[in-house]
Amino acid sequence: MPTSDVGPALSALADPTRRSIYELIVAEPSSVRRLTDRVGISQPGVSQHLRVLRESGLASAAPKGASTIYSADPAGLDLIRNWMDGLWDHALDAFVEAAEQKANR
Repeated sequence: MPTSDVGPALSALADPTRRSIYELIVAEPSSVRRLTDRVGISQPGVSQHLRVLRESGLASAAPKGASTIYSADPAGLDLIRNWMDGLWDHALDAFVEAAEQKANR
């Protein structure tokens, strides 16, 4: 998988506050107000972080009454997991090749 596909998601999670917000919506879908109370930053700040999470494919938003509820989008995390699995597969293949070369000496 090309790294450009996973880049926005990795960049989004690089920020510690955004990562905290993401972890909160993974555990429990929440409104901006609830997240503001839990994270301790301003409502505009939380909204900005949520926008980045949505644009990177890590979060989704759904209207609920007068609020919007934000939740983790499993597809965004799958993108990261698949990319990491590809790296791991490559590392294991290289290890097997090195072990076979050493055994054949």
